[in-house]
Amino acid sequence: MTGRRTGRALLAGGLLLGTLLAAGCGVRPSAVITGRPAVSGPAQGVGLYLLAQGELVLVLRPATGDSAPANNLALLAAGPEVNERRQGLTSEVPAGLDPVTVTSAADQSGGLTVRTETAARTLSGHAVDQIVCTVADAAAQTGFANSSAPVTIVGPDGARPPQRCPIS
Repeated sequence: MTGRRTGRALLAGGLLLGTLLAAGCGVRPSAVITGRPAVSGPAQGVGLYLLAQGELVLVLRPATGDSAPANNLALLAAGPEVNERRQGLTSEVPAGLDPVTVTSAADQSGGLTVRTETAARTLSGHAVDQIVCTVADAAAQTGFANSSAPVTIVGPDGARPPQRCPIS
C-alpha cells in the first residue's frame, strides 16, 4: 500500500507541476506585435570610438562630409560633444593629435599607418584603442582597408607596434 500512496503522490505532484508550467507566468496571450524591419547594411554616419566607464563604445555622429580616416581622427581628437559628455562618454585621445595622415602599408599586410605630430609612445592604452578602432572603422566604411587591418601609430618619438581593434 505504501507503493500505491507513493505512486499517487508522485502522479499528483507531476500533474500539479504540469499545470503550473502550462499556466505560465501569468502573461496573457496577445496578438502578434509587429515592429520595424531589422537593421541591415553598414551604419550611417561617422563612427567614433569613445569611452564609457573605461570601455570602448562606438558612437555614430551624423555624416557631415568626407568620412576619411584622417577626418574621423580629427573629430575624435576634438573630444566628446556636449550630449555625449552628458551621457558619461569620455576620451583619452589628446587634443593635439590633429593633424594626422593615414596611409595603407606598402606591404601586403593590409595594415594602416597613422602619422601624427604628437608623441605616439606616450599615448595611453585607451587612447591607442580609440585611435585604432576609429581608423579601422573609417577605413572599412570608405573601402580603404579591411576593418580588421592592423594599425601602426607613428609620432616624432617613434612608432607603436601594429595593433588591431580589440572589439571588432
